[in-house]
Amino acid sequence: MTEKRSFQALVVREMEDGSFSRRVEERSLADLPPGEVLIRVHFSSLNYKDALSATGHRGVTRRYPHTPGIDAAGVVESSRSDEFRPGDPVIVTSYDLGMNTPGGWGQYIRVPAEWVVPLPANLTLRESMILGTAGFTAALSLHKLRWAGVTPDRGDILITGASGGVGSLAVAILSKVGYRVVAATGKAEAQPFLRGLGAAEVIDRKEVLDDSPRPLLKGRWAGVLDTVGGAYLASALKSTALHGAVTCCGLVASPEFATTVYPFILRGVSLLGIDSQSCPMDLRRRLWQKLAGEWKPDALERLAAERTLADLEQEIQRILQGGQRGRVLVVHER
Repeated sequence: MTEKRSFQALVVREMEDGSFSRRVEERSLADLPPGEVLIRVHFSSLNYKDALSATGHRGVTRRYPHTPGIDAAGVVESSRSDEFRPGDPVIVTSYDLGMNTPGGWGQYIRVPAEWVVPLPANLTLRESMILGTAGFTAALSLHKLRWAGVTPDRGDILITGASGGVGSLAVAILSKVGYRVVAATGKAEAQPFLRGLGAAEVIDRKEVLDDSPRPLLKGRWAGVLDTVGGAYLASALKSTALHGAVTCCGLVASPEFATTVYPFILRGVSLLGIDSQSCPMDLRRRLWQKLAGEWKPDALERLAAERTLADLEQEIQRILQGGQRGRVLVVHER
């Protein structure tokens, strides 16, 4: 394929006054970095990290101009790897995609072969991007909870930030496999949405918070899947039951939290970090197989709001303000 071929991508540029502009532009395959696998992207998604990259956050993206999109699903156009052939449907999430490597908000990406996951049977490209990094993060959190011995018979699972991307998929996935899920949200209007995904109970996020000096609260949760961090994470640790576990994958409330050692040394609570970006490939493939099989939510389409590249500006602002509900599926016009 000629490197002069052009395609559309959303490009973020730094302006002279230090602000950042976002617009859909024509790019060339020659603009893409080296890599063994060239992929025609059919679908991507919007994640919090994408919104940070799109607004100039140097902790995510160091150099501009840049095309965000930490998720991409499409078809191999060409490959120098024996593992992939033209026409293969594939998924790429995490690693450096969309951070400092042009991402899924472009109609083409070129990446190392070791970043690429074959699309599992029983999962479409569209479904894979409704899941995306958010669904993979929820699956990795479930994997860690089960590793810590938190099974459905142990009791309730609290999910914070439940109406967001990771949270809503976590509600759907954990309820699908038999857990009793309590969904915490600051959006009263999200109650029917969360119950439709399988939440047994929906509570106001204020019920999770405890700003008292008490080091421990009544042990209410067998496990917690925390997506927001800050005081919510600290409060969840206080109220996790004996030998429970808390997974941590987000920081929209704050990257900092204050706690004591008491949940760990008096109740044996485990705090489990979730790093979906550099998850080993063997585990990554196993979890995608789970997401295509027994962990696949029944209500995937209910989670998706479909947008084109030109529609993303409003969605970027919404997710930064904590207003996203479910998932934004980015569809490339073909």
